[in-house]
Amino acid sequence: MSGPGGYLGVYLGTCLAIALMVFGPARAEAKAPGPITAFKDLKDTGEPGTSGWLKTDQTALRIVSATATAGPSETLTLGLHFKMQPGWKIYWRSPGDAGFPPEVDWSRSENLKSAVLGWPAPERFSVIGLETLGYKKEVVLPITVRRADASKPLHLAGAIRYLVCDDICIPYDATVALTLAPGDGKPSPFAHLINRFAVTVPGDGKRHGLSIDGAETWLEGKTTWLRVKASAALPFQAPDAYPEGPGGLSFSRPNVISGPDGRTADLEMRVFGLKYLDDKVGEVLAGRNLTLTIVDGDRSAEGNLTVSIASGTAAKAQAATERSSAGPSLFVILGLAVLGGLILNLMPCVLPVLSIKLLSVVKHGGGERRLVRLSFLASAAGIVFAFMILAGALIALKGGGMIVGWGIQFQQPWFLIAMTLLIVAFACNLWGLFEFRLPVWVSDLGEHASHVHGLGGHFLQGAFATLLATPCSAPFLGTAVGFALARGWGEISAVFAALGIGLALPYLTVAAFPGLATRLPRPGPWMITLRRILSLALVATGVWLLSVLATNIGVSAAAAVAGLTAAGAGLLVLGRYAPKGAGRRAPIGIALAVLVAFLIPGWLGIAPANGSNGAGRPSFSGNGELGKMWTPFDEAAIPGLVQQGKTVFVDVTADWCITCQVNKGLVLNTDTMIQAFKSKGVVMMQADWTRPDAKISSYLARYQRYGIPFNAVYGPGAPEGVALPELLSRSEILDALGRASKPARTTSQETHKPKS
Repeated sequence: MSGPGGYLGVYLGTCLAIALMVFGPARAEAKAPGPITAFKDLKDTGEPGTSGWLKTDQTALRIVSATATAGPSETLTLGLHFKMQPGWKIYWRSPGDAGFPPEVDWSRSENLKSAVLGWPAPERFSVIGLETLGYKKEVVLPITVRRADASKPLHLAGAIRYLVCDDICIPYDATVALTLAPGDGKPSPFAHLINRFAVTVPGDGKRHGLSIDGAETWLEGKTTWLRVKASAALPFQAPDAYPEGPGGLSFSRPNVISGPDGRTADLEMRVFGLKYLDDKVGEVLAGRNLTLTIVDGDRSAEGNLTVSIASGTAAKAQAATERSSAGPSLFVILGLAVLGGLILNLMPCVLPVLSIKLLSVVKHGGGERRLVRLSFLASAAGIVFAFMILAGALIALKGGGMIVGWGIQFQQPWFLIAMTLLIVAFACNLWGLFEFRLPVWVSDLGEHASHVHGLGGHFLQGAFATLLATPCSAPFLGTAVGFALARGWGEISAVFAALGIGLALPYLTVAAFPGLATRLPRPGPWMITLRRILSLALVATGVWLLSVLATNIGVSAAAAVAGLTAAGAGLLVLGRYAPKGAGRRAPIGIALAVLVAFLIPGWLGIAPANGSNGAGRPSFSGNGELGKMWTPFDEAAIPGLVQQGKTVFVDVTADWCITCQVNKGLVLNTDTMIQAFKSKGVVMMQADWTRPDAKISSYLARYQRYGIPFNAVYGPGAPEGVALPELLSRSEILDALGRASKPARTTSQETHKPKS
C-alpha cells in the first residue's frame, strides 16, 4: 500500500515470507518464555467482559467487551486489545512495504453470525526507504459482532496470527476466547477503552470536517503519479494519505501541497508496481478503484474513489512522451554532461577545494613524468568514483520514492560534520602537525607524495575534492542531471560518470602532458610557506561549513561542533610537541571528540529560531535593501498574483550554494537590479533549500531541475514561468521581467513550462 515499494520492498517482503515459511510462527503461550518487564503489572483481575492476558516477550493480547453481559441486542461491541513493549509494533490492515496485519479466524466461535474488525488510523514508520503503517505501545481493534440468536450466550473464540517487529520481526499464533452470558447488557469497565480507539477508525470524515474530493493520476516520464485532493473545515496541520488498491501496488510518502488558506491540500505520491498487476488494464492507474484514507493528527477520513486522469494532463502527458522520444539522445546528454562537469571547475562552487587542486599541481615540480601521470590519473579516478557514489545514493533514494536533487548531501548535518572534520584534518596536515600515511594496500605504490602517500592518497584526494565541489549547479550540468534523474538507474549512472569525466578533464590533461607540472619549480622551503597559506584557506572552508551547519542544527550545536574540532586540532598540536608526555593520549582524545561531534545533532540540534523550514526562512533577508524585499516562497500564491497583473521573481537558494551567493552579490544586490525590481513592482519570493524541504524539491522537479541556483520569473505574459540560467546576468533578468510583464498574447515561446 503506502511507501516507496519498488524492488527493495518486494525483495524484503519476499525474504520475510520465506523466513516465515521456513521457521514458522511462534506460539503465544499464557506464560512468556522470558521475563516480562513491561507487562509485570498486567494482571487478570477477573473483571467481567475480558479474557485473560496472553503474554509474550514482546506483546500482550486479550479480548475485551464493551458490556459485561450479552444483553438483548443482536449486535455487540468488543475489541482485540494489544500492548507492545517499547519499540515493537504490529501492522495496519494494509501494512505497506513489509509485514502483515493481524489475521483472525472466528470459526471456533459459537452463536456468532458475523464479526467485523475495525482499524484505527495508523502511524507511519519510515525506515531505510521502506514505508510501513501500524501501531506502537497500545491499540484496540474494535470488533462489531452479530449473534445468530440474541437469546443465547456468545462464545467468541479467535485464532489470531500476527507479526510484531522492531529490529527483527517475530510472527505469533495465539488463541483467545471470551464468553458473554445473557444479561442486562450493562457497560463493562472496558467500554471507554474500546470507544477511545473506535472513534479513531476513519469514517466518511464528516464529524472531523474532512473530505476526500478526488484522486487523479498522470505520467511523468516513466513515473506514474497519484494526486489525492482533500479539503477541511479547519486548516490542515500535517496531512498524510494511505492509498489501498490491487495487490502489488505501493505508494511513496506523499508530498503535501497546501492551498492558500490551508483548508485544501493536494497529496502527491509516486506509484509502484503497476507493471506487476495481472490484469488487462496493465500499467494504467486511471479507472482503477482505490480506498483512500486521509489522516491529519486526530482527524481522519476514508473513501472509495475511482482514479481519473489529472485535469489537463492527458494531452500534456502525450506531449511529454512525444518530447521525450523526440528530445535529445543519451549521447547528446552525455556530451553536455562532460561539458557541464568541465565548466564546474570554473564555478564558485569549487572555491573550497582550490587549495587542494593547486597543491596537487605545484608539489610535482621537477618530479618524474611517470609518477605525475599516475598520480593525476589516480585523482581523476577518485573524482569519477565519487560521482558514481553520488549516483548510487541518488538511485537508492529515488527508488525509495524520495525526491532527489544535486547537492542534497549538504542538507545533512552528519555530512557537514564529516566534511568539517576532514577539512580541518587536511589543514593540520598541511601545517605539519601530523603526517598521514595510508595503509600499504591503499597507498598502492607507496611513494612519497607530499601530504599523502602513493596513488591511494591521490585517489582519495580526488574523491574528497569532488564531494566539496558539488553543492551548486553549472551551465549544461542542470540539463544533464535533470535528464538523468527523470529516468532509470542506467541513465543516471552513465550521466554521472560523464560528469565525473568532465570535472576530471584538467587532471586528465596534466596526465596526458606531465610537463605542465614537472616544469614548475622543485618543492623546497617555499612549499612549507605555501602549504601553510593553503591550510588557512582550508580553515576558512571549515568555517563556511560550520556556518551552513548552524543553519541546519542551530548556532549552539554548531558552536559545540566547532569547539570539538578546535579541541581535536589542539590535541594534534599536543601530540606533535609532547609526543612522550601528555601527547601520548592525544589519539584517544581526538577519537572521543570526533565521536561526540557526530552525536551533537541528536543532543543539541534544534531548528533555527528564524524559521522552521526552508520555504519560510529567506537566507538573504537581512542583507541590505534587497533583503527587505524578499518574502517567503509560496508557490500556491503565484497564480493569484499573476492574475492580478503582478510579476513574481522566485529565487531558490541555500547557504551552502556559493554560486547562489555570487549571483546575489554581483547581480541581484546591485542598484540597477534593485531599482528595476522596485519600478516594476516585482514580488520577490525566496525559497531556502539549505535544509531539506519537500515543497521546494517538488517545485524544482516540475521544472526538471534538481540543483540550484534556480530562478524563475512569472507574470501575465509568462504564467508558467521563465526559467533563468544558473549564472545570472542583469540583461537576462531584465529581459525575462519584460517578457513576463507583457500581456499573455505576446508571451515568448521560450517560456519554460513545468510538468504537471
